[in-house]
Amino acid sequence: MKRIIILAIMFWNLLFGNAAQPVDWANKDRYAQENLMLRTAGDDSLRVVLMGNSITEYWYELHPGFFTTHHLVGRGIGGQVSSQMLARFRQDVLSLNPRIVVINGGTNDIAENNGPYDEDITMDNIQSMTELALAHGIEVVLSSVLPCDEFCWNTSVKDVTDKIKRLNQRIMQYASTMPHVHYLDYYPSMTLDGKAMNKSYTEDGVHPNSRGYDVMEVRLLEMLDQLQQ
Repeated sequence: MKRIIILAIMFWNLLFGNAAQPVDWANKDRYAQENLMLRTAGDDSLRVVLMGNSITEYWYELHPGFFTTHHLVGRGIGGQVSSQMLARFRQDVLSLNPRIVVINGGTNDIAENNGPYDEDITMDNIQSMTELALAHGIEVVLSSVLPCDEFCWNTSVKDVTDKIKRLNQRIMQYASTMPHVHYLDYYPSMTLDGKAMNKSYTEDGVHPNSRGYDVMEVRLLEMLDQLQQ
């Protein structure tokens, strides 16, 4: 039911995106209470923040035990584009003083949730989040956009697969040039044909199901194990 509501909100935003924006456009208050509790808990255990959109949000909802076991903090908000993630990056990442941040964004940019897609602007936002994290001594993992060939809430977007592959290539190239920045490529493990997400791993072609998250967890833990050695 929650996914249906989020998809309806996405569609509404597409229709009325030019209307007056709400005061909390980036939804900075979404995790305000949880962030306060983490900052005051005095927990010195290793903390990794996952910053993202609904793909990150649903991950925690479906596998909360995975997050608890591995000291992961989920900061995903459904429907968000990279500019909204950047706007709340200080509240939802920097204020928590994590050792590592895993950033997964770009899906909703390509889906045109907040207007026409501009690859350069999306990369600017990803780079800005990365630079903010590095300036605060946080190791950065930039993850690939997951495979998809059509957005169920905006089927008018064309060449989805090509746009995702081009953005992933730029993210990978950027990560390769930056110290303390790492590229986590989920894409090959999540597709069979190189275009769409493996149907066994998704119900709507965009969001992983529980089996899909199982696959992503293996890849994520491989990366975190390398960084924590």
